[in-house]
Formats: sequence, structure tokens, C-alpha cells
Amino acid sequence: MADGGEDQRLWQRYCDHLCTCEEIGLAVDVSRMGFDDGHWARMEPRLQAAYAAMADLERGAIANPDENRRVGHYWLRAPGLAPSPEITRAIETTLARVEEFAAGVHSAGIRPPGAARFTDVLSIGIGGSALGPEFVHDALGDPKRDRLAVHFFDNTDPDGMQRVLDGLAGRLASTLVLVISKSGGTPETRNGMLVAHAAFREAGLDFARHAVAITGEGSQLDRVAEQEGWLARFPMWDWVGGRTSETSAVGLLPAALQGIDVRALLRGAAACDEVTRRSETRRNPAALLAGAWYWATGGAGRKDMVILPYKDRLLLLSRYLQQLVMESLGKRLDLAGKEVEQGIAVYGNKGSTDQHAYVQQLRDGVDNFYAVFIRVLVSGGAPVEVEPETLAGDTLHGLLLGTRRALHESGRESILITTQKADAFSVGVLIALFERAVGFYGSLVNVNAYHQPGVEAGKKAAAGVLALQRRLLAQIATDREARSAEGWAQAIGEPEAVEDVHHLLVHLSANGRGVRRTDGHSPRDARYAAL
Repeated sequence: MADGGEDQRLWQRYCDHLCTCEEIGLAVDVSRMGFDDGHWARMEPRLQAAYAAMADLERGAIANPDENRRVGHYWLRAPGLAPSPEITRAIETTLARVEEFAAGVHSAGIRPPGAARFTDVLSIGIGGSALGPEFVHDALGDPKRDRLAVHFFDNTDPDGMQRVLDGLAGRLASTLVLVISKSGGTPETRNGMLVAHAAFREAGLDFARHAVAITGEGSQLDRVAEQEGWLARFPMWDWVGGRTSETSAVGLLPAALQGIDVRALLRGAAACDEVTRRSETRRNPAALLAGAWYWATGGAGRKDMVILPYKDRLLLLSRYLQQLVMESLGKRLDLAGKEVEQGIAVYGNKGSTDQHAYVQQLRDGVDNFYAVFIRVLVSGGAPVEVEPETLAGDTLHGLLLGTRRALHESGRESILITTQKADAFSVGVLIALFERAVGFYGSLVNVNAYHQPGVEAGKKAAAGVLALQRRLLAQIATDREARSAEGWAQAIGEPEAVEDVHHLLVHLSANGRGVRRTDGHSPRDARYAAL
């Protein structure tokens, strides 16, 4: 334990570095970060520039220069800020349509053929089209109040999709399917749609009478949905990135179908946006977060961010923030074209589970992180006394404060974020808080936080591998010889791709896909032939 003098010093530092925003039920405490007395004065010119950049972004400036795009996710919860009446109307109309469609499903005015009503939702998407909806679903869901049960395809793993379909056994006829993809050509989402389509066909059901598209206007998916007569189509706009799309139809439609108060979510996000427009840094919680991150990382990603929410409902927050932070900030080049290799790694689970997992390393191991504790003041649940004058929520709160103190005593830095409740308004606040902090930090380190060239590069590489697999299968089908990986690479004219050919042969043979291993075990010795 700290001595009395140290406790007084910590108390004074806490009072000096606490940003309380009572109007949104939020407090951000950066006092346990190790910055010196001059840090904020040194940061102020950069932060003022970041406020100006954010204001320009909200006014409709081109904020994604390499794609010549605006960035307008903040308009989604304040349509009046949009730079044109057309965008304002599009946002307001889409929200009204989301609520109207959900109400129609809940009242059984919109229902599947052969069933009284929809009972379940299967949401198919990946990345920002899944992580945000999954986080909100888990954070705000309640089996006693949910209007529909929501399930997710968020990968192209056939076994994973089958597990979800098995869980829908007997209820597929009353399942509504949302297919979420801006381009309509995202491989994982398209695969999920085709798997779901096949399951409906095998059950004798008309997929189109159960399907809804959330996609870009005129996309491949939009055209399919129109041609096949799907139940509805909702827009995705090019000025909303996937990782910031939770307050668009991407997140609002599944939440509304579940029965979540989407208006409250939007109000929370809008209220946090308003608070974080302040140019007085000590009163701006997102700016304080960005400045504290900059201190911890040296503005160069030198430490990881560990998200520790002490609330089961916030379990998926760290997964959601992984994409928001790492896809936004993980960039090789800055806006001037200089190679910087920026980013902040994010991981986490929940307290106090983490205290029985990796907090041991956080306290005593390598000092390569800073912790972000998230406290929810209202415990909820049944007020069961587990010890005299002690409830289960008191124990959880004590563990949070104790771990925070233990990390400080070991010289480890941390931030404490406090919200009043884990309700729709507060979840909206948290979403906006981290979106704004990421935007500010991107300005501080001069990177484009609104594109993802690395993701696109990975997609292109995967497409090349799949094209190579098709050529390999065609060659094996016509050539009955047993060859090594090197032999097959030569046979298809790709000798430089021998390692990829080896991995493809191993994969295909394991799944009985027209290839079998005839002998040998090592990569050089193994021989493969047609089945």
C-alpha cells in the first residue's frame, strides 16, 4: 500500500486530471498515466490542430484524401450537421425506415410465408459489419425483453456457420436474414449468404422471402436483392467506414429488430460528440484519451492498449475496439508519405476474469502496455449479500480499484473510464468516445485514420491464392501423376509459388477435394495425386 503522503499526491493528481461530463454520465481519469507537468502544454498546439481537423471533417471536408471521400459517421446521429440537405434527408429517411421495418416485423405485419412471425435474425457480415452489431447485441440484449433472437455469421468458416444453423434447427422458417456488405462482393459475407441460401433451399424455403440487404446503392448485392425481390434494402454510404458504421443501418437494424432502443443509442453518441467538440482539452474526454495515448506510446505505438471493462455486458468491447483502433491507426505511411509504421495494439477481455489470466504479467512482467479500466457504477442484478455489508457488485468494484492500485504500485500506467449504466445511451457514449479519440490521435500522429490499405492488400492476396488453387485443381484433374509440391508448381507454371502450392495441396487433401497424398511426409518428399 502507498503511504499517506503518496495517497495525498495521488488524490491531488486525480482531482487535477479528472474530466467529468455529468450531462452524459461519463468521467475520464488519466491521472495514473506517468506524464510530466509539461506534457499537456506541449500537446496543446497539436490538440488544437486536431480540433480544427475534426471540425473540418464534420463540415464535409475531404478527410480520406487517397480515396477522395468525406467521412461522415458523426452526421448519422446529428443529421443536421451534414453538408447537404440530400445527405440529411437520406439519414433521417433511413432511420425512419429501420424503425418502421422493425415495428412491422414485431407486429407480424412483415412475416415469413408459412409462419406466424419471425422469431430469429441471422446477421451475415464481417469486420465493421459484424463487430459493432455483435458488441451492441451482447451489451444490451436481455432474453426477457428481446423481441427476436439474433445470431451471426461473421466469418467464412463452414464449421462455424453450421454451428449457427444447427442452433436454428426447427426455426429456419421463422428466421429473418440480414446480409451486410457495402460492395456486395466481400468474400466472407458472400460465402455466408450462399451457405444460408443453400440451407433455406434444402429446407424447402424461399430465401428471398426471408432476406434483407444492407449495402451500397447499385452494388452487386443491391442488384441481386432487387432482382430476386428481397423483403427490403437499406443503404450503406461511401462516407461511412465499416468500423464506424454502428450508428448506421448496419448496426441500427439488427439492434432495432432485437428490441434495443436505437434512439437512446443515437442520443448517447450525439451527446458525447457534442461534449468532445470542446476545444478546452481538460473538459474534452476524447482529447484527454488521445493525449494520454500519445504519452504512453511516444506517439509511435511503443505500448499496447489493454481494455479492462469490469462488466460482463462489455465483454466484446475489446474486440470492437481492436478494429476501430488498429485498422484506423495502423498505417505504414503518414499523410506526408513518410514511412512511420504507426499503430496501437489492442487486446483485452473483462475484469475480474483477467485477474485470473494475464494481470500477473501486467503487474510483474514486461512493461509494454497501458491499461484502460472501464467502470459501470450501477451494478444491476440481484442485490445478494455475499459477505456482511458486501454485495457481489461491491466485490467486482473492489477488484477493479485494487488492480488499478496494484498496477500503479508496480509502475504501470492506466486510465479509468466511468459510466453510470450499461444501457443504450451509455453504450452510445462509449462508441462515440472512442471514435473521437481515434480521430484525434490520428491527427496527432498525422496519419489517415479513415482508410485501410492493408486490408485491401490482404484481400487481393487471398484472391490470388484462390486463383492459384483453381489452376492447381484443373491441372490435377487432367494429370494422373503423383507429384511433389515442387512438381505441381512446375506443372502449372508457378515454380516461385511452391510454398503456396504445398499449403494448398495439404488443405485440399485433408478435405478430400480431388487430391490425396500418396507417400512421404516432409514438404519436399510428400507426393500428391488425383483421387
